[in-house]
Amino acid sequence: MSKLKRKHYEELLQPLQEELAAMARWLQHTGKRVLVLFEGRDTAGKGGAIDAFREHLNPRQCRVVALPKPSEREATQWYFQRYVPHLPAAGEIVLFDRSWYNRAGVETVMGFCTQAQYQAFLAQAPVFEKLLTDDGIVLRKYWLCVDQAQQEERFAERAQDPRKRWKLSPIDLKARTHYDDYGRARDAMLAATHTANAPWTLVDFNDQKRGRLTLIRHLLDTLPAGDLPDATFELPRLGHAARKERYRGPLRPIPAFESG
Repeated sequence: MSKLKRKHYEELLQPLQEELAAMARWLQHTGKRVLVLFEGRDTAGKGGAIDAFREHLNPRQCRVVALPKPSEREATQWYFQRYVPHLPAAGEIVLFDRSWYNRAGVETVMGFCTQAQYQAFLAQAPVFEKLLTDDGIVLRKYWLCVDQAQQEERFAERAQDPRKRWKLSPIDLKARTHYDDYGRARDAMLAATHTANAPWTLVDFNDQKRGRLTLIRHLLDTLPAGDLPDATFELPRLGHAARKERYRGPLRPIPAFESG
């Protein structure tokens, strides 16, 4: 299947984003809570998928959570504890750019946790997630799939593009040599945590644009969102000529950006 061109992708994305906006109105109306986990290998496209998802949503309603390495204090807490404060309240959508599943991936593959901690996680994650869904949180878990050849192309692009080098870390470079290890860790994670109340959905992200469309379409199709009429606004006439912004003090706008 050929990769989508940018123009065609944007044409297909627009109606999906309109449906996302309608879904957000439904959340506000019903007070439902939605939690979406984005997981996958480095370069899979988690950030781009999240950006496409939230681009036209109210940032006060749709929040992104991307937690850094645990602090010394957090490392002594119950593993799931630092994620709990970020769970959605009524009417909210929370998107996790990586989640508690770090323990089932990078932490176990790179040796950042003990075998006992890893096994405890696999046993506790389904229990933790059942508590969330039993309380009414709508939980969706996505694994973004990418082949190693495509991953290598994206690593090279990041290395060559100054705007993207921040995405590379020493851990990323080490992880390149553990592609098969990450695959085995993923399989063990899916086997232990794919449950009826919190299933995993795998999405092909070798073509990131097509992957974003597929993921958003799936999410919309699996939410019990009802149709709510869009709010309409009629702007009354100002009754006077439009004003120019003026400031009578000493400050002036900085010079406008000029190209070329």
